Amino acid sequence: MKVSIITATYNSADTVGKCISSVLKQSYPDIEYLIIDGNSKDNTIAKVRALTDGYDHIRLISERDKGIYDALNKGISKASGTIIGFVHSDDFLASEDIISQIVKIFKDQNVDGVYGNLHYVAADNTDKVIRNWISQAFRPSLLKQGWMPAHPTLYLKSTVYQTYGAFNLDYRIAADYEFVLRIFKQPELRFSYLPDTIVKMRVGGASNRSLRNIIQKSKEDYRAIRQHQLGTWWTIVQKNGSKIKQFFPNFKMTLRK
Repeated sequence: MKVSIITATYNSADTVGKCISSVLKQSYPDIEYLIIDGNSKDNTIAKVRALTDGYDHIRLISERDKGIYDALNKGISKASGTIIGFVHSDDFLASEDIISQIVKIFKDQNVDGVYGNLHYVAADNTDKVIRNWISQAFRPSLLKQGWMPAHPTLYLKSTVYQTYGAFNLDYRIAADYEFVLRIFKQPELRFSYLPDTIVKMRVGGASNRSLRNIIQKSKEDYRAIRQHQLGTWWTIVQKNGSKIKQFFPNFKMTLRK
């Protein structure tokens, strides 16, 4: 069962090395690695080539794009794996056997998607956990409460993209949330929760980099919720409020059943 992993890069020279290394160290043998670069102006390409030279399962494409979601869509369209996942250029896989664990669930449970937990780590010290996003088993009622899996941990069968499409570029910041709502509301799809950390992400992503971006993200989240008829403004309040417990491991806050 081939796994296609996609990394979108743009001026990512400072972080892409750890990202690529985490993929190359995976114990699972059947991985196709697609690195989609947005025509970086720093030495990202040189660094990528130095790290991946000699690997025949890695493909690098560098050309102008319309942003990260466009780059990810490009990667999806070129992927040949049965399973597709992402490791963003600021992120890295949490352990060397995590892809093996994910594939085992796909094989044993015959599901359409697998997701898990995520650590937000300090940009200057990736051993320091800032936020701990612990997910839970999916049930449809969670969507109206603002729940979503940590998108960088979500691995899907390629047939999901073929059937339901990829990222909607009309969403500048929240295309991942709109996509999650689009597929998780489908009653015929089955998802499995892996209670383990799949990805470690450096803090400071585009959606929470500034107050302006946070406001824009909330507006796009609300638009996605209304588009899919999966809640109201209160859903956004719950979605944002659920992040509080990620900073405080002993904070008790659970979504309704």
